[in-house]
Amino acid sequence: MGLERRFVHESGQYAEMEMGETALAFTSEDIGESNLLPYGFRKNDPAELPAGIEIALVAEDVEAAFEAAVNAGATKIAGPKVKPWGQTVAYVRDLDGVLVEIAGEI
Repeated sequence: MGLERRFVHESGQYAEMEMGETALAFTSEDIGESNLLPYGFRKNDPAELPAGIEIALVAEDVEAAFEAAVNAGATKIAGPKVKPWGQTVAYVRDLDGVLVEIAGEI
């Protein structure tokens, strides 16, 4: 997707991707469990429907970004399509089953 690694912890349990003024951070489910949230959390499962949330990434070339994501191991959900408002959008699921929208500029 053209993002660069900002930080990867030696344990492989936490990582950040450079997003300009901020970072997109990822953590393992083990760390999620260790947070001892009062009601726990729903783990991502590629065999189940995705959660009702998505990560949206903007790409100059949606088709190329979609193919790169699939070649990197993402699961195809919906190939690039032009929406009625003129934006091109595609969907994949990452290795943990998280829904990722790949979208062109509006």
